[in-house]
Amino acid sequence: MSPLWWVAAAAGGYLVGSLSPAAVVARLRGVDLRLSGSGNPGATNAARTMGPRVGLLVGLLDVLKGFAPTYAFALVDHDLGLVAGVAAVLGHVSSPFLKGRGGRGVATSLGAILAVEPVWALVSLLVFGLTVAATRWVALGSMLAAVALVVSALVGHAPWPDLLFAVALATIVELRHIPNIAHRLRHRAGPSHP
Repeated sequence: MSPLWWVAAAAGGYLVGSLSPAAVVARLRGVDLRLSGSGNPGATNAARTMGPRVGLLVGLLDVLKGFAPTYAFALVDHDLGLVAGVAAVLGHVSSPFLKGRGGRGVATSLGAILAVEPVWALVSLLVFGLTVAATRWVALGSMLAAVALVVSALVGHAPWPDLLFAVALATIVELRHIPNIAHRLRHRAGPSHP
């Protein structure tokens, strides 16, 4: 496989992933997501700020931008698809069009996983759904779904490129959620007293 294919997979995935449906829809509606809700340009904040139907649309588009480059490059070579998928998620969380800002990578990761390992995606969705139903905490559901992704890869004895793919996506999602979790825990703890 020519090195140009690997460059194309990384660059193509990153470019598609860096497009922000949430920012575009918000701009069309005269909303500045940076100053609304969590300030995050992702589906959850879009739903919180502009309503559930807009959030669903943004979420589906975020899934699609993870799925499309991953699936397209996987048609050429499976491992190229993995590279494109990780690059798409990196583009989503650090978009140059948003001055390095971005979402938390959950929906785009889901799209990338659906393109190459749909069973893993179903397991992660199940964990996410059960966690959110039990706790009403989307961030916790996302983080546990990321853990479930790695567990699925390990239990399924995935080849090392696929395992690295799972670990990379899970790591991005976990790191992007740390500030959210820390903020929530501080809020629950309340003000400290000397």
